[in-house]
Amino acid sequence: MAVLTWRELARTGSHLIGESPKFERRWVTTLDNPDTNAAVIVAAVGAIHYSPHPEYAFARLNNVEVNEAYEGNRYWAEVVAQYEVPQSEWKDANLLPWERPDVWKFQTQGVAVPALTWIDGSTTKPLTNSAGDFFEGVTVDEAQQKITITGNRQSFPSATAAAVTNCVNDGSYLGFGTDCVKVQGISAESAVEVINDVEVSFWKITAELLCRQTGWNLLLPDVGFNFIEGGVKKRADVVGPDGDKVASANPIALNGSGGKQAGDTLPAILTRRVYKRITMSTYFGTPPS
Repeated sequence: MAVLTWRELARTGSHLIGESPKFERRWVTTLDNPDTNAAVIVAAVGAIHYSPHPEYAFARLNNVEVNEAYEGNRYWAEVVAQYEVPQSEWKDANLLPWERPDVWKFQTQGVAVPALTWIDGSTTKPLTNSAGDFFEGVTVDEAQQKITITGNRQSFPSATAAAVTNCVNDGSYLGFGTDCVKVQGISAESAVEVINDVEVSFWKITAELLCRQTGWNLLLPDVGFNFIEGGVKKRADVVGPDGDKVASANPIALNGSGGKQAGDTLPAILTRRVYKRITMSTYFGTPPS
């Protein structure tokens, strides 16, 4: 089974404003057998994936079709080749799926987070009323950026995915400071492609990172019903209506070391990291420039 002759029809193209140009080539082939394999027909006319257009070299072949029984004749077959400007995910058709670069997507959005502090000039202070009591249930909007990374792998790195989920960055990453980028999760699905007539199995991986301006550490006002004095924990008290000292019904301000804040000084703010740190670039790399 072979292709006896072929001829190319008129070439066509289109270019919509705001989009990349597209081109199309067509051939009509004559076969010695109507059951000739489509791969043989395509190879005969030279419609090879990723090959450049003969007139517009920046456009590459990314789709080819074979239409049998052209104009009702089973010994004729039409080949249709479509050319476009290469996209990042198919810039080299000969690359194996896991050799292709990852694709990055960024999305910025707002989110409501608990309001525990406020900024007085350049100083961060606990969010309290004038008597030093804390407000409850107050939230504030904060910008966060969701980063989605998609790519291919030979196998699903299940152990790595479980190990890095809910971890934060141990240093500056993608313009965010330490502890500001958190791994939300990693998912995968199996896939199959045919490359150079060979079936290739692989995994499509999706990783999601979430970045916050103020980071993922907890900023907690240092308050409590107990304090430490002389190495001894004591119950906080206040002066009651009759002048006697009674146990305080509200938490009191602490100084960050367990002791009471002097006078009417506001409580210290405690920074508590609750997520494990990792080097993000080791696991996810960086987006292309």
